[in-house]
Amino acid sequence: MSHTLGVRQAQKQKTRQAFLDAALALLEEQSLSSLGLREVTRAVGVAPTAFYRHFRSTADLGVALVDEALGSLHPMVRTTVSTAGDSEERITRAVELIARHVDAYPAHVRFIARERHGGVQPVREAIRAQLARFAEEVKAELAKDPQAEGWNDEDLLMLAHLYVDQMLITASLFLETLDSPEDGERERVAQLATRQLRLITIGRRHWLD
Repeated sequence: MSHTLGVRQAQKQKTRQAFLDAALALLEEQSLSSLGLREVTRAVGVAPTAFYRHFRSTADLGVALVDEALGSLHPMVRTTVSTAGDSEERITRAVELIARHVDAYPAHVRFIARERHGGVQPVREAIRAQLARFAEEVKAELAKDPQAEGWNDEDLLMLAHLYVDQMLITASLFLETLDSPEDGERERVAQLATRQLRLITIGRRHWLD
């Protein structure tokens, strides 16, 4: 009996992942608000009624995509603001990590960039909640740095949000270099991101002045 249940559960998870993968592929060219349930089920090769065994609506599917796209980013976010190394090493590490993530998961990055301010409220709220978690995690890492001595929680959280927003901006810019590659464009994005992070670092260093 337990073996049969395990097989069924594995099959159910496989079908659920197929819905996520199909939706992500379809969302390369459109927003979630325009995605039809029948489009997704047709891409998976199942009847429309099968969809409701896994998701309540396309908005629910979108929230699951947010979890998939952003949930795995938490370790990377903590690494990019790690206190290991000097500020230039941290900046270089952060820009390289973001670039590699965009290369590995362009569809996920495009989905978040488009839906962060899109027309599906539950998805916007899910993205906002995940980014708030990122900011709290970044704040916890920043608090470990000796430079944080004397900072209050409100200012540390403000700085954390600056870093999170900058990571999203940088990811979007790297994504554009994949969509319309030009000679040297990727290097220009890396240089711009490096300068912007340096500016935040300088402001951070002198904030208590």
